[in-house]
Amino acid sequence: MVEPALAKAEEKMKGAVEALKRELASVRTGRASPALVEHVKIDYGGVPTPLNHLAGISVSGTNLLVIQPWDPSSLHLIEKGILKANLSLTPASDGRVIRLSIPPLSEERRQELVRLVKKIAEEQKVIVRNIRRDANEDFKKLEKDKDISQDDLKRGEAKLQKLTDVYVSHLDQVAAAKETELKQV
Repeated sequence: MVEPALAKAEEKMKGAVEALKRELASVRTGRASPALVEHVKIDYGGVPTPLNHLAGISVSGTNLLVIQPWDPSSLHLIEKGILKANLSLTPASDGRVIRLSIPPLSEERRQELVRLVKKIAEEQKVIVRNIRRDANEDFKKLEKDKDISQDDLKRGEAKLQKLTDVYVSHLDQVAAAKETELKQV
């Protein structure tokens, strides 16, 4: 009875790690990455549409993104959407493609982004700890309903704590990798 609850908790914890990876992908590091803009919403025909559904996004060199719209008439809409997204990036268009030059980060901005990464990672750790709390409550309910013994409860709590420690460690590793990337000049 404990194992299904542990498996469910582990799935949710994996989700927290994936959510952190997705969120950190959009944090600008001074290097060009399609993840910086692919989820920018463009008002296309009155419908907010992710940029990656309207155009191909590629990296040219280390600090240049090239956005090639599949519908050339959407070029102006994409430019406007990028400006509205407040990414501190100015699109340059030649009529066929949009180029986004990624400027190098100042030391002050790097420190700001490192703090942001830590904050985002801490939010995901709180989510993992909440998952642990919920699973522990499920274990206690099972024990109260006499579905598991007190020994099973203690073993389940111990396994859950180990699982929590593993996923908190994964979150720390992902955040540390992003911090290292941010600190590189």
